[in-house]
Order: sequence, then structure tokens, then C-alpha cells
Amino acid sequence: MHTARLSFLLAFLACQGALAAARGSRPNIVLVLADDLGYSDLGSYGSEIATPNIDALATRGVRFTRFYNATRCCPSRASLLTGLYPHQAGVGHMVDHRFAPVREKAGGAPSYLGHLSERAVTIAEVLRASGYRTLMSGKWHLGPDKGTWPVDRGFDRSFAHLHQGMNYFGPKAGFSNDDDLQLVVDGEPWEPAPGVDFYLTDEISDRAAAMIREQAKDARPFFLYLPYTAPHWPLHARPADIAKHKGTYTVGWDELRARRHRKMIDLGIVDAKWPLSPRPKGVPAWDSLTPVQKADWDLKMAVYAAMVESMDAGLGRVMRALADLGAEQNTLVLFLSDNGPSSEAPQDGTPGAVVGTAASFTGYGSPWANLSATPLRDFKRSLFEGGISTPLLASWPAVIRKGGVIRHDLGHIIDVMATCLDAAGARYPTTFAKHTIIPLEGKSLLPLLTGGKRAGHDTLYWEHEGARAVRRGRWKLVAPRGAAWQLYDLEADRTEITDLAAKQPAVVKDLAARYETWAQRGSVRPFDEAWKLYQELRAQGWKQKPAPAR
Repeated sequence: MHTARLSFLLAFLACQGALAAARGSRPNIVLVLADDLGYSDLGSYGSEIATPNIDALATRGVRFTRFYNATRCCPSRASLLTGLYPHQAGVGHMVDHRFAPVREKAGGAPSYLGHLSERAVTIAEVLRASGYRTLMSGKWHLGPDKGTWPVDRGFDRSFAHLHQGMNYFGPKAGFSNDDDLQLVVDGEPWEPAPGVDFYLTDEISDRAAAMIREQAKDARPFFLYLPYTAPHWPLHARPADIAKHKGTYTVGWDELRARRHRKMIDLGIVDAKWPLSPRPKGVPAWDSLTPVQKADWDLKMAVYAAMVESMDAGLGRVMRALADLGAEQNTLVLFLSDNGPSSEAPQDGTPGAVVGTAASFTGYGSPWANLSATPLRDFKRSLFEGGISTPLLASWPAVIRKGGVIRHDLGHIIDVMATCLDAAGARYPTTFAKHTIIPLEGKSLLPLLTGGKRAGHDTLYWEHEGARAVRRGRWKLVAPRGAAWQLYDLEADRTEITDLAAKQPAVVKDLAARYETWAQRGSVRPFDEAWKLYQELRAQGWKQKPAPAR
């Protein structure tokens, strides 16, 4: 037998043996989701921000370079937990207590329920039925009303932030939604006691670590869903953490973007033939700013960096809890982001408040979001690569024997459910809670984690707020809301600079037809129609009601 072929076979058999042994004791699973984290915001993906605990997952595991999310908070969360496209899961639009999505009873569209569909099943529901203890600490954003909370969708224990954003220093610390319920523990509302030194990222991390330590009393394997709110706006961080970064960003977004790009090429994350996407319209050259403007922008990015590092430090405490439990070796840890970086910069704080303090409320805007998306084009809510590309890191020491591996295989957030069930040896159901369940769309990543191959997706699809996209092989067809289709060859041009639609009309026609078939299958409604119906409901004072109990 050829030496290379023999070596591959022996490696494959070793991986399969390790996998079989790990499966014998059923692994714990920790699923970590960052919020609005950009493609290049981790040290292991090119950033100057120190993220040693997250990067350790890459050192002992696998990094993916072509993994996709669903471009917005709640659609991605719906896909992540169900293995379905967002519309199939009932979350084709934002779940927002101030912007109620279209409901089935009002519009006849089961894809805009504003909470998870009864015909979708969550990872927690399947794993709990399979003998796992199911835990959650972090941002939910899949329904603000009772009947839609984590406790209603398969979680034994949960500390949940219900909405899209809140003041990191406490729900009463200053934010326009302070009168709304923000935090729940299991099935009950919760608030930090007055005077307590509360910081949301720390609370999420510390509760997750405590839940893991509780496992010493429980022989069952566990699934922990750890969806951080960080680094989603508002820009809030502890003063000492901000101080570590002040002055770092006075070199400016142009230079830092070039530095990240070079590092990403050196790391093998991006191809050197893909040039940096151009600076977006409205973003000035850094050298054109005044010293005062530079100082203001430096502070914003310093706070953002502090938020990312706080999340990393919190994950470090979670990983120490795993080690203390003796569970680190046989725990599959997955880390990814729900969408690309946010260019939003809301102004909802006290006028004149210093950025980073509890009285302030803003984001870091498109100039720094462009840095976070390096080298890709566009941001959160867009279906260009900067909006839908996410880092994905996977660690499972008992199974992944060779760390530091980079995989360029295509993957999508719908694959996470299939991966978790595959690792746990659990089966995706055809019925659950007396409902027929929509067939799973995702495919397990486990073969890729163990050095093998998998039959990937033939075609991937996206729709959000009227924007559309299709990826098949090297081709990506994409259209912003109301615009014509654009076509890009992502093997040659992942930064989406050269539109080939006019030169490849047959490819455009084929992919557009595939999109229409998928949209019909997933009950995608034209955005203008959905928006009109929402406005009518809003004028009538219509309000979301809880989902039926499961």
C-alpha cells in the first residue's frame, strides 16, 4: 500500500477509535455564541485583541475559515438551536419587544412567528430526551413572553437575558427598555440586588461556571448553551479593562485593518489573492481626522476590545470549572458568532456621558466594524461576506488528537444541531411534543473535526429583510433589498469586489431559480409585504402573545 495512503488510513482509524471511546461515555457539550463579533476579532483569526482562552480552543482543536451564520441575532439563534433555516424555525424576522414580527394568525406565514415554531425542536429538547442535563446562561432573544423562554424549550436550568441588548451594569442602570422584563432565572423574573457590583458578561460566565460545578452531583452528561451578549452594543466595560486599551487604537482603522489582513494571510485564514475590500462610503480616512476625533474613536474601540477580553476571561473561568470537574477532555466546545460586526451606533444615553460608562449608550459604528470584518465586505444585517461569516472553533481533546488544524470546508450555522446530536449519539426526531417536526437541514461537522471528509451542502441560502443570497460551490449570488442580483466567484474573490453577473447570465439564472424554490419551501415572504402588515398591526396596538406550552 502506498505510504501516504497507509498513513491516512492509520490516522483515520485512530480518530475513529478515539471517537468510539469518547462516545462510550457520552461527551459534555458547551456551545458558546458571541454577539456581533467580527470575523477578525479573535487573536487566532488575526486580531490585536488578546483572547487567549478562546484561542486555546484553536490550539488544541480546529478552526473553520468558511463558516456562515444567518446575519442577525435572533435568526441565527433560531438556526443554531434547531438546525433549520430561520424561517422554518418561525424566526424569519427580528424578535423584538418593540418591533413585533408578523404572526401566523395575522399573516398566514408560519415563518414569522416571533418565537420558535412548534414544528422545530431545539438541541436542548432532543438532548434532554436523550439523557442529558441541559443548561443555559446568556442571551435568549427568541421570545420575550412566558411560554417562549428557555425553560419552555428544553432547558433544565437557565439564566437568560431575554432581549437584544441591555445596560451591562444592570437592567435599571439606564436604558430605554428599563420598564421591560430583561432577566429571568428558570421561569421567574430576576434582578441583581441594589448596590451589587453587576456586569452582565461576568454574570453570564459565573453562572455558567457554577452550573458546571453543580454537575459533580449529577452523573448525566450535560449540554451548556453559553450565548454571550458581548460585544453587542451598548459599549460598556469596567474602567480598568478599558484603561488597558486606551491609546492602542490611535494608529487608526486603516493601518490596523492592513495589519490584521497581513496576519490573517500568515495564519492561513484568508488567501493572499483576496484584496482588502474598500473602505465603505461615509468612513473617512483616519489621517483626515482631528486629534479630538481620533481620541473619541480610540475610546470607542478600546471599550469594544475590553468587552471582547471580558468575554474571553469569562470563558476561561468556565473552562477552569470543566477542568476542576475532570471533564475537560471529554467535552466538545464550539465557539462562533451570531453575525458579523454591527455598524449600528444608537444614541440612547445621557447626553455628554463618557463612552463605556453606565450612562452612555452607543456602538462603535461602521469605521470600527469595518476593522472587525477584515478583510470582508459589509456588516451585520447584510448578506455580503462580512455580514454572514463567523469564526468557528471546535475543541474536543478526547477526540481531536491533532490541534491547530485549519479547515476551509464550507459550513453553516444549521450544522451545529446535527454536530451536537452526532457527538452525543442522539437522534433527531420526526415528532416531538405531539407535533410533526420539520426535517433537519444541517449536516454534522464531526467528520471534519476528526480529520475526515463529509458530504457537504450542495447549496446554501439566506434571506433577511428582503436581502437574498445563494451559495453553490464557488459561486455566490447576492442582492441587497430592492437591488438586482450580483454574482461573485468566492474562490477567486471572497471580498466580493468584481461582480460577474453580466458575464455569467446562466449561473445567475440557475442560482436565482434555486433561491425561489427554497424561498417557497421556507415560506419566505416579500419584505415589503411583511413590513406593511407589521405597520398595520402596530397601528392597531397589536401585541405578541405567548406561544403554546410544549
